[in-house]
Amino acid sequence: MSSNAPSQSSPGRLIVLSGPSGSGKTTLIREALTTGDLPLRLAISATTREARPNEIDGVHYHFWTSEKFLDAIHADLFLEHAKVYGHHYGTLRSEVDPYLSQGINVLLEIDVQGGIQIKEQMPGCVMVFLRASTPKEYERRLRSRNTDKKDSLEKRLESALNEIAIGTQQYEFQIINDDLSEAVRDFRNLINSLGKKSQPKLTTI
Repeated sequence: MSSNAPSQSSPGRLIVLSGPSGSGKTTLIREALTTGDLPLRLAISATTREARPNEIDGVHYHFWTSEKFLDAIHADLFLEHAKVYGHHYGTLRSEVDPYLSQGINVLLEIDVQGGIQIKEQMPGCVMVFLRASTPKEYERRLRSRNTDKKDSLEKRLESALNEIAIGTQQYEFQIINDDLSEAVRDFRNLINSLGKKSQPKLTTI
């Protein structure tokens, strides 16, 4: 009897995608995965923040109460977790480990705090940092989104520079997202190159 299941000797790769607010992570992922041909599964994070309009529980995030989130921390259910802008975010082990063991590549869209935690635990992961070319572009994007109160917006703008400093040092691949189609192309080329001898040349600092 033949089987099409991935070999257990070839585990999947864990890809970490991070970037400041306004870098376009969600849009990049949506566009990159829309054709359904990229060998990648997007893990769904858990968070204690409220859902935004059009966000669906279990699709965009697992929207949890603070009590449920803290219980999960105590039960060691998270691969990583952090508190960002006053809300908890975390990656559930159940969203990652079972798929990697089946040879399925898993993508994590997380902030740099979580990314560094993952890198320390799993040094073989692929670290990808998405950013705009200038800080002014972040400000323009955040203001145009109009999803945050003024004080929250200022915090996001301030933290963007800190995240960029960390990302450019700790992440091995840099993708500039000034042109979405080019950024999507770079990301897809990178994912498709995993396991091959040569990888696409992306922006480095």
